[in-house]
Amino acid sequence: MHPFRSALEARDLDAAVALLASDVVFRSPIVFKPYHGRAAVTAILAAVSQVFEDFSYVREIGAPDARDHALVFRARVGDKQIEGCDFLHLDDGGSIDELVVMVRPLSGALALADAMKAQLALAQTG
Repeated sequence: MHPFRSALEARDLDAAVALLASDVVFRSPIVFKPYHGRAAVTAILAAVSQVFEDFSYVREIGAPDARDHALVFRARVGDKQIEGCDFLHLDDGGSIDELVVMVRPLSGALALADAMKAQLALAQTG
């Protein structure tokens, strides 16, 4: 099991963030422009941990020593079911230098976008 999966399933944000390269790039299913750096990705991971309900990984694709991994998940945002995948790329040192998230269906992605916008706004004011 990939350590990133283990960390998120344990809801251990610190352990997940420790696996990120300092210059990690995050590509969101919601916005066009990628996010850069550990601080930006940490804020996103913290927000999504509040937004997703019933989150669980259901499949992991990739050899243990591979630089690319796909972690397939299911979650719920309100009354919308979501299926998605976290695509991880590891740098030469084994840190995650790229994280790409894709989700479906569109109704779930739209619910996720609305909930993330609200959660990120709350985090900025609170």
